[in-house]
Amino acid sequence: MLQSLAGSSCVRLVEQHRSAWCFALLVLGYLLYLVFGAVVFSSVELPYEDLLRQELGKLKQRFLDEHACLSEQQLEQFLMRVLEASNYGVSVLSNASGNWNWDFTSSLFFASTVLSTTGYGHTVPLSDGGKAFCIIYSVIGIPFTLLFLTAVVQRIIVYVTRRPVLYFHIRWGFSKQVVAIIHAMVLGFITVSCFFLIPAAIFSVLEDDWNFLESFYFCFISLSTIGLGDYVPGEGYNQKFRELYKIGITCYLLMGLIAMLVVLETFCELHELKKFRKLFYVKKDKEEDQVHIMEHDQLSFSSISDQAASMKDDQKANEPFVNSQSPTSNDSSLNN
Repeated sequence: MLQSLAGSSCVRLVEQHRSAWCFALLVLGYLLYLVFGAVVFSSVELPYEDLLRQELGKLKQRFLDEHACLSEQQLEQFLMRVLEASNYGVSVLSNASGNWNWDFTSSLFFASTVLSTTGYGHTVPLSDGGKAFCIIYSVIGIPFTLLFLTAVVQRIIVYVTRRPVLYFHIRWGFSKQVVAIIHAMVLGFITVSCFFLIPAAIFSVLEDDWNFLESFYFCFISLSTIGLGDYVPGEGYNQKFRELYKIGITCYLLMGLIAMLVVLETFCELHELKKFRKLFYVKKDKEEDQVHIMEHDQLSFSSISDQAASMKDDQKANEPFVNSQSPTSNDSSLNN
C-alpha cells in the first residue's frame, strides 16, 4: 500500500514538474555533446598538430644550420613580426603581394561577413579609426541585418512553404502534417543541392588548392555563420576576375543565408517539432492565461457588437422601402 502511494506521488511530482525535468535533461545533453565534440576533435587533430610542430622545428633547425650568421633570436623576432602581419591579412610572400585586402570589393566582402556575423578573421582593421568604426558599424548593422533577413524570410516563406502546403491540403485533400513533412524534406534537398553541392563543385574548379570536400566545408562553415577563416575564396595568387569573383561570393553568401533561414523556419513550423520544443518551455500560469482569455473575449465581444451595429445601420440604409412603409402602417393602425 505504502509503495503504491509512494509510486503514485512520484509520478504526480514528475508530471507536475515535467517541463523542468525536460529542461534539465536538455542542459545535461548539451553539456555531454560539448564534451563529446571536445574528445573527438582532440583525438583526431592532436596527432596532426604534433607532426606539424615537429616538421616546423626541423625546418627551423635546418635553416639555422645553413645560415650560421643568423641567430635563433633574430629569426624568431622576424617570424613573430611575419605572423603578426599575417593575422591582419598581410603576407610577405611574393606571390601574395599583388592582392590588396582593402580595395572596394574586398571591403564589401568584409562588410558582408561582419553584418552576417560570419567573420572569417582573415582580414581585420589595422588602424584605430577602422576598429572604432567597425564597432559602431556592427552595433547598428547587425540588428539592421536581422530585421532585413526576418522581413525577407517572412515574405518568402509565405510563397515557398505555407501556400504550397495549403494548396495540396485543400485541393488534393492530403493530410496537412504529412504534406508539411514532405515539403520540408524536398525544400531541404533543393537547398542543399543549390547552395552546397553545386557551389562546392564550382569552388573546387575555381580554387586551385581546394578539393570538393574542402569546398563543401567552406560552404557549410560560411552559411552556418561559423566562419573559421581557414578557407577564404579569392585569395589565391593571380586570381582571375578577382573583383567580380568577390562580388559574386558576397551575393552567394547573402542568398545562401536567406535560404538557410527559410529552411530552418520551415522545419520549425512542423507540428512534431513544435510539440517537441514545448517540452522544454516554461508553461504559463493559469491566471495569466485566464486574464489573456478574458481580454481576448472582451476585445472580440466589443468588436462583434461594433460589427453588429454597423451591419444593422447598413441594413437600414439598404432597405428604404421598409422605412417608407412604416409611417403609413402606423397611420392605418391609428385610423383603425
